Amino acid sequence: MTTAQFGKETSTRGEFVRQPNRFTGRITADGSSGWKAEPGRYRLVVSLACPWAHRSIIVRRLLGLEDAISFAVVDPIRDEKGWRFTLDPDDRDPVLKIRYLSEAYLATDAGYAGRVTVPAIVDIETGQVVTNDYPRITLDLSAEWRAFHKLDAPELYPERLRARIDEVVEPIFRNVNNGVYRCGFATSQEAYEKAFRDLFAELDRLEERLADQRYLVGDTITEADVRLFTTLVRFDAVYHGHFKCNRNKLTELPNLWGYARDLYQTPGFGDTVDFDHIKRHYYVTHHQINPTGIVPLGPDPAGWDAPHGRG
Repeated sequence: MTTAQFGKETSTRGEFVRQPNRFTGRITADGSSGWKAEPGRYRLVVSLACPWAHRSIIVRRLLGLEDAISFAVVDPIRDEKGWRFTLDPDDRDPVLKIRYLSEAYLATDAGYAGRVTVPAIVDIETGQVVTNDYPRITLDLSAEWRAFHKLDAPELYPERLRARIDEVVEPIFRNVNNGVYRCGFATSQEAYEKAFRDLFAELDRLEERLADQRYLVGDTITEADVRLFTTLVRFDAVYHGHFKCNRNKLTELPNLWGYARDLYQTPGFGDTVDFDHIKRHYYVTHHQINPTGIVPLGPDPAGWDAPHGRG
């Protein structure tokens, strides 16, 4: 049993429960899924604040898919109707011609009553959502859009490493990516403390793992690194204080901090980070956690450009 809280779901024990992804269509190279990978056909809708959307932004950039898949950015501040296109002229997405992402959700499922989430890939011709299945989106960008990758695109999910990547990312998702939300949106002390212990136990394991290797799996950047980075880059700015994940700051975990800076300074990572959007979204939209809506001025982002020594 769950009860609504913070626009999310919490169990009767006060545990945060993430809403399942509603639209799980697949865009495939041969179109056998009903959706074929074709340049210019789809629009990727993201929030620069959202770590789940940030994954798709990074992978799109690393693979050189900017010309193949167009890109829409929503306002970091949601109102009662959800994600809005108020950063565009006339408060309307110039391609989809909609004011709210919810319009595309309802065009796909007129009875949809859940939260509207990003990232979402929308078919431009029909205005319908193909997928908001964020874990699958980045994997399909790697595997199904290969014909449109740039010549020197990295292999982010190579077949020879997939089993190892899957093994690594599962506890990262459970304890870190989703773990910070389990801390922040817990409504009981017991649920919060369990999430807190799980989070830092996993960060300790990752700190040890990264002591003698540059990346999480293999000797190049993979999907695993993308998935961990989007949480790490938000950690000190929002999760440490706002979500009460305060045993340590990222900057106090030397291997993870060096690893995160290494990725941040890699094209496609740091140049897709917007700390203003990140902080304003979390501190302004979570009224039950931060009722004053005050956005902190720190931390100083300059440290992200400091030498990381992991080359």
